[in-house]
Formats: sequence, C-alpha cells, structure tokens
Amino acid sequence: MRKTGAVFLARWTAILILAGTAALPGRAYAQPAGPAAGTMKAPSPTDAEGQDPFFDDLYDEAEKGAVQVYDPLEPVNRVLFQVNDRLYFWVLKPAATGYRSVVPTEIRSCIKNFFYNLFAPIRIANCLLQGKGSEAGNELLRLTINTTAGVGGLADVAARYPELKSSDEDLGQTLAVYGVGDGFYLVVPFMGPTTFRDGLSWIGDRYLSPVTWTVEDFGAAAAITTGRTVNDVSFRIGDYEALKEASLDPYAAFRDGYVQSRNSKIQE
Repeated sequence: MRKTGAVFLARWTAILILAGTAALPGRAYAQPAGPAAGTMKAPSPTDAEGQDPFFDDLYDEAEKGAVQVYDPLEPVNRVLFQVNDRLYFWVLKPAATGYRSVVPTEIRSCIKNFFYNLFAPIRIANCLLQGKGSEAGNELLRLTINTTAGVGGLADVAARYPELKSSDEDLGQTLAVYGVGDGFYLVVPFMGPTTFRDGLSWIGDRYLSPVTWTVEDFGAAAAITTGRTVNDVSFRIGDYEALKEASLDPYAAFRDGYVQSRNSKIQE
C-alpha cells in the first residue's frame, strides 16, 4: 500500500480507537486470586435475541473472585473508565438502540456473520503461531464454507457442523503462549481496558485484517469500523448496565472479570 509508516500508523490508530468503542464495557487480562473486591453475584442478563458470550464469560469470571494485576495507573484508569462509561451511555447506546429499532434482527445477524467471517485470517494465523494446526484447519474450512455456501459469510453455514468449532484466537493470546507477560493494566479512552501486551496486539492483528489491505480511504475504513461496532453492540444492549448495577465497584468488577475471562481463553 502506498503509505508512509507515520501516516499508516496515525490512520490505523484512529481506526482502532473507533473499533475499541465496541469494547467500552471492558476487556482485560490477569490471574485469579482471593474473594471478589468489587462484585456481587447476579444472574447473567438475557437479551430477547440471545445471550452474548463475552458477557456470559464476564459474569462467570467476576463471580469467581478478584485477580492480581499490576495496576499502577489506577487513579487515572478510574477516570478513563468513567469517560468510557459516559461515552457508552451518551453516544454508543443511543446509536445502537436506534439502529436496532429500524434494522431487523435477521439483517443484523447477517452483518455480524459477515464481519466474523471476514476476520478469519486473524484467527487462522494466530492458531498456526500457537501450534494449533487442527484449529487452524477448522477455521479455514469454516471460512471456505461460509464464503461460498454462506454467500460471502452472510450466513454461518459452518455452524451446522459442530466439529468445526471456531477458535477465537488473537495476537495477545499468541504472545501469552510464548511467555510474554501482561505488563501493566490500563484503560484507553474509546478503546476500553487492556494491558500493555494486548494493547499492542490490537495493532498487530490489524495487519492481518482484510480491511487494512483492501480499504485505503480512511473515511471508508472508519465508517466500516463504526458500523460494525454499532451492529455488534445492538445485540447486547442492557448487558453492560446489568453487570455494572450488580457491582459494588464497577471499575474493579470489570477489570477483574475481564482479566480472568482473558486468562481462561489463553489457557484453552
């Protein structure tokens, strides 16, 4: 692509900020420890269109207990957590709610399937890097089936074959497998919680994204990312609110639950 390194990085940093809006309720990583510091037990929320796997995992992990994670920037992180919280309620939730009210579930599901299929190269590459040849083969078969029989990935035809289970792998998990530690925990405006290692992995994974190599116009790429974000959030409106209300300390609850959920994925 005809971009200098500086322009490329600047553009994709902006895109990643938009993409991270989908993670406003939170992502994080670390290791299990004693009793929960900021959560109280609550039932997993159920949307009329089904449960969201991320929030199912987050509820389960948050109930298990607090985690040990290096959080030297906690005062600043708490402020940024509040910034992202406001952005969710003032911008993302209204947009997703309005979008859901006018776009049928079937169409939104097709869009969600399309993007999941589109980013299969990221999962395939990271499966291979982790030595998971069988999982990489499953992802390749899923990509082939859904791209052809699923009309470009609009339908998840591969779901009919339970043996072709998808592996949600990314560069952060790959680095963890190779022994790279979390580093420190931080909350990034618009992008949500992460760690130093996994924040960098977001950038690395974008180099494997077909959008990176096929859409050169910044405005078009930003519009695609924003549309995908709003579409994804439209399926889980209410989940973030439910977990927040069930927490004595929402910041600690999302940090601990997200960290444990991430560790569970790394250990799979």
